[in-house]
Amino acid sequence: GEQIPPMINAYMRLSRRMQVFDTVINTDFGNTYETALLMPIDDVVLNFSPGSLVILNVVLAVIILGIALEVRPADFRTVARSPKAILLGIAAQYLLLPAVTVGIALALQVPASIALGMILVACCPPGGISNVLTHRAHGDVALSASMTAVSNLVAIIVMPLNVAFWAALSPSTDSLMRDFSLDRGGMLVQVLLIIGVPFALGMPLARRFPELTDRLRPWVQRIGLVALLAFIVAGTASNLGPLREHLGTIFLVVALHDAVALAVGYWAAAAVRLDEASRRAVTFEVGARNTGLGLGLTLTFFSGLGGMAMVAAWWGIWDILAGLALAAWWRRRDARKAARAQEAAL
Repeated sequence: GEQIPPMINAYMRLSRRMQVFDTVINTDFGNTYETALLMPIDDVVLNFSPGSLVILNVVLAVIILGIALEVRPADFRTVARSPKAILLGIAAQYLLLPAVTVGIALALQVPASIALGMILVACCPPGGISNVLTHRAHGDVALSASMTAVSNLVAIIVMPLNVAFWAALSPSTDSLMRDFSLDRGGMLVQVLLIIGVPFALGMPLARRFPELTDRLRPWVQRIGLVALLAFIVAGTASNLGPLREHLGTIFLVVALHDAVALAVGYWAAAAVRLDEASRRAVTFEVGARNTGLGLGLTLTFFSGLGGMAMVAAWWGIWDILAGLALAAWWRRRDARKAARAQEAAL
């Protein structure tokens, strides 16, 4: 049988499902044991220092501040004028997308930590990039900005409850949630600090100093986005070792999940007969999540569980790439339609 060194045996007790491929003695390096191991992704934990968590939370607050600086009283008048579109957007984000996500996770039978990461992402509010994508896609930017503001405010209360509710519907994710004994009150406080405080600061500033905030807002948004991407890349690179075998699965799951999220947004809007520009706005509100917030909550409340963290981190990059591609396709299609209409008019 295999001769597994005592230290490896002790290490394996951390994970009952860890697989040992082989153990050999390296005679070229002082007769040392070399053992090949594969740890299931549900047992992989990413290592981040307390200081790095503080940095991440500050970066997330800066991103939310960039959203808050864009909010104007007219945005809430838009809500009053278009309640159907706003209510649809909120329902699609916090009801339809999590429900579909649970179905995808059950159908694909992904590992529990990846499934829980998918649910956490689905319960996150939309990111500020949704407004940029809506603009590039010739969508209704005013509606997009209004939905982003309202959805982020709703997330302060809804998100902790939503994560717990949808995770409980799957046996594997429910078991994982019990292992961590989710502190819903603590999550509520953290979401309130990351979202509520920037809105409380940003909205009065935008109302009182509109010209100044118009100049500052693009820089705040760019700095926040670049800082988040840098954090994701650096954190992934430093923790890549135990996750290397699972990257292909995470990539495919996130690509499918994001495509479904975009489709949920578009077809939900089409189902209630919103116009095309509004459909595009709802598409990006549902398909572009603030996964940086999900990553921060994973590191704080789920001990940096590898599958969850990697889903949130890769989502933060992939939804931008997929959103830009979809927006570019819509722009090209609009240009072709305009060219055909011009030719027909001649």
